[in-house]
Order: sequence, then C-alpha cells, then structure tokens
Amino acid sequence: MRRIRTLTAVAALATAPLLLASCAGGGGTGGGDAGGEVDSLTMLDYWNNEPDKTIMQGVIDTCSEEIGVKIERETVPGKDLIQKVLQRSSSKTLPDILMLDNPDVQEIAATGGLAPLSRFDVDTEGFAQGILDAATYEDEVYGLAPAVNTLGIFYNKTLLDEAGIEPPKTWDDLKAASAALTEGDRYGIAFSAIATYEGAWQFLPFMWTNGGDETDLQTPEVAEALQLWVDLVEDGSASGGVVNWSQADVKDQFVAGKAAMMVNGPWQIPALADTDFEWGSVLVPVNEEGQKPVAPLGGEVLTVPETGDEARQAKAAEFIGCVTNEENSMAVAEARFMVPTRTSLVDAYVEKVPSMEAFTQQVVDARSRTGKLGEEWPTVATVIYNAVQLAITGEATPADALEQAARG
Repeated sequence: MRRIRTLTAVAALATAPLLLASCAGGGGTGGGDAGGEVDSLTMLDYWNNEPDKTIMQGVIDTCSEEIGVKIERETVPGKDLIQKVLQRSSSKTLPDILMLDNPDVQEIAATGGLAPLSRFDVDTEGFAQGILDAATYEDEVYGLAPAVNTLGIFYNKTLLDEAGIEPPKTWDDLKAASAALTEGDRYGIAFSAIATYEGAWQFLPFMWTNGGDETDLQTPEVAEALQLWVDLVEDGSASGGVVNWSQADVKDQFVAGKAAMMVNGPWQIPALADTDFEWGSVLVPVNEEGQKPVAPLGGEVLTVPETGDEARQAKAAEFIGCVTNEENSMAVAEARFMVPTRTSLVDAYVEKVPSMEAFTQQVVDARSRTGKLGEEWPTVATVIYNAVQLAITGEATPADALEQAARG
C-alpha cells in the first residue's frame, strides 16, 4: 500500500497544470531548446546490479553512438525507482528516458507524466502483444522493451531421472512428483508465496491457467489454484517457509539441493551454471489436459517522460527505437536470458539459446498484469498475496481467504 500512496503522489504532481511544461528536459543539459540540436540525454533505470548493469550499458553505449548523443545514466535499486521519480517530478528534473517495470507504465501514463510514442512516429509493429498491452493506456503505447521474461518450472533432471519421474505437465503430475521427490531436508517443490508483488506474480500462472481472472477473485477457479498451493504445503511437498521466500530465496533452495523443482524465471539461469546436477525447465503445469499454460509477462520498458522539450523527447524516442530494434533485442535477450519482444526473432533465438525454449513458448501466450485492470492492478495484487498468506498459514480456507483479503 506504501507503493500505491507513492504513485498517488506522483499522480498529484504530474496532473498539476503544465507542471513539467517549463522543465528543460532532464535538468536542462545538452541542448534543451525545442528544435535545437540535442547532444545529450539523461536516463533513469534500476539495472543497478551485475551483470544487468554492464549488459545494458553496452546497449546504451551502442545506441548513444548510433543516434549521436551522450547518455547521462543514473541507476537506483528497483525498490527506490518510483520514489526517485516522485522526487524528480517535484524538482522538475525528470529524465529524458525513464525505465519502468511494465506493470507501472499504465499507472504513470494515467497521470499524464509520459508521452505517447505515436507522437514521435515510433514503430510499434511486430512486438509481442503482451508487452504492448502492458505499455498501452487509452489506446496509446507509452513504452517498449527489448526483451521480456516470464515464469516456468525448473527441475533437477538428475533427481527426476533417478526416480523415473517425468517433468510435470498437470497439477496431478506436480503433486505426485513433489511428494515422491520429498526426502529428508529436501522438498519436492519450492515457490515464492511472500506477501509482496513477487508472491502475487508467482501465483498468477496457476490462477490464469485454471481460468481464474483478476477482475473477479471470488471464483472457484481462483480458489482451486490457491488450494493447490495449500495442498503442496500441507502434505509436506513444499516448505511452510514459502510464505517468507522471495524468488531469490527459492533459487537458493533449488541450487542447494533443498528443492527438486521450483517455480521461477529465466533470470536465475546464470546462478544455475555452477550446480553439480543437470537441470531442465518446462511450462507451468495445467490443472486439466487441454488447458493452455498462461503466465505473467515480466520485464522493463523504456518510456519518454513529459518534460516539455519536444526536441529532447523526440531524441529520447529515437533512442528507444534503437534499443528495441532487432539486433539489440536479440543481444539483450541472449545476454540476460530473456525472450526478444519482436516475435519474428523467436525461432532464431531458441536455436541460439536452447535452454530458453520453454520460457520462449510461455511468452507467446503470456499476459500483462495490467492488461485488464490497468492502474488498479497494484490493489488487486495486494489482495492476491494477502489471500495466499491467509490460506497457506491455515488462517482461512482458500475461498474465505480470498474474500477476507478483498475486504482488507
């Protein structure tokens, strides 16, 4: 809820009459006069950890040279980005290029703080529909991403082979395999049910795949998905600690051999390089055969804030077009174990990075978290993770947990 209050404050600032119109884009450096030559741009992002910081710096440098500007980049931790946007809005020093986590785009766009890319004739054709949905507000696209990610099931191939178990395709498979692979201090499955947006994000594949919908959480399909998680914990196939585990914690359990399978994303692949076992990945299991696995779309988009300097904004849009072109989309996807957002690149990408095949398949049908609810998504995400906590800790049945969480 703290994040929601922060975004509300951003909205109050951004919707003040022409608050940013007099702003000399990004602090007034490098040719801010409309129509003048722009030789530098400012950028704010949360790619502050390695290897992402260096990988993205390489792409930034490439596009900086290509469009003929210097990029003055500022990086902050992900948890601090929205607060930084608030501060920069207040001081009228919003950057020329702003990276946002894709679920935040519609909320910021709704405040009037972002410029639609159509104003600068940025080509948005050929991108995966999910990422366009995430970056679209009132029929205008406000940002683009070079690559995206999603969720799937990682499994310890060595353990499954030894036990004669196939990677799970259905919920029944998942429950049976998890129970069979649980032994000693090793659990069959690990996932993140923490009371943050990570917990909601990890629950979505099970909810959506079963036909549940964020517009109405009071349905048997949603309760059934939550019951699956409850069952896995209650029968000992998953640790009760999942209510406190982040996705990084889940990865640590898997790498240490404390979990035979895990729900996680491809950004964890570099950490699996030093494991002493073989691993594989598959799509999120379905409840019943014939259902289509559906997972949420993750990744960051680049946007153009409304700074009042059209020349700098146009140059920023040109930069975004460069970062998301075919060559750079493929480069970012390969380096960061993500999936290129341009659908024409998918087949070639899987040939280059076979370990990403399952995640690439999953992205084809991946959904935007804000596609249906837009700026209301954070409120519903909070309901989801609170309900997950209530149900897994045994404070309420799944159906009652969803109802109680909705009441706040």
